[in-house]
Amino acid sequence: MPFNLEEVDVDGAVREAADAVSGDTRLSFLKKGALAGGAALSGGAILTALVPGTALAKEVGAPPAATFGKGDIGILNYALTLEYLESAFYNAAAKNGVAKGDKMLTAFLDTAKRDEAAHVKLLKGALKSKAAKMPSFDFGKAVTDKDTFAATAYVLENTGVHAYLGQAGNISDSAYLLVAASIVTVEARHSGAIGIYLGKPIAPTPVDTGYTAAKVLAAVEATHFIKS
Repeated sequence: MPFNLEEVDVDGAVREAADAVSGDTRLSFLKKGALAGGAALSGGAILTALVPGTALAKEVGAPPAATFGKGDIGILNYALTLEYLESAFYNAAAKNGVAKGDKMLTAFLDTAKRDEAAHVKLLKGALKSKAAKMPSFDFGKAVTDKDTFAATAYVLENTGVHAYLGQAGNISDSAYLLVAASIVTVEARHSGAIGIYLGKPIAPTPVDTGYTAAKVLAAVEATHFIKS
């Protein structure tokens, strides 16, 4: 049955850094299906490719069905694990007061924390009983040291943009596509905001490149953010 976006309540809710991040992974990432950022990724422009009619006859670079599920469900669970990680990351950073005394960084953190919680809610609402469970994370220094936090946030936000773009042609249900598109444009705004804070180019390239799930998953595993 097609997903009806109107049924979801979203009101009030929507490795430069990796080398500096500590943590211990005791369970294989691929078994747990968690998603995070790892490689220093470029860009952060809004995803213009996510429009009805982009679906391809054959999936390219889709998430492994054995881990996330088949078809659109698998893609949304792949996205949900990214949102789980981002939400947990910002929640932990806020709890630790990592941006205290820095007005601009505090504004970014407050906004990103709110938005990522809403993204989790939106995707879980779309997936319902098929939603993947949230793993536990250990972000180490990335949520206690201001400079490491900012650099990590930049990586995570840009990873999100590339990951969503990489699945644009694989989503078959236009309603699910709308869910993804409504999230990725916000991720792009986040990446631009933290990029400005760090003095990065707002848009290093005029066109972003989508990454396959395999490429993103390999980068994620290298961060060692996944605890169990």
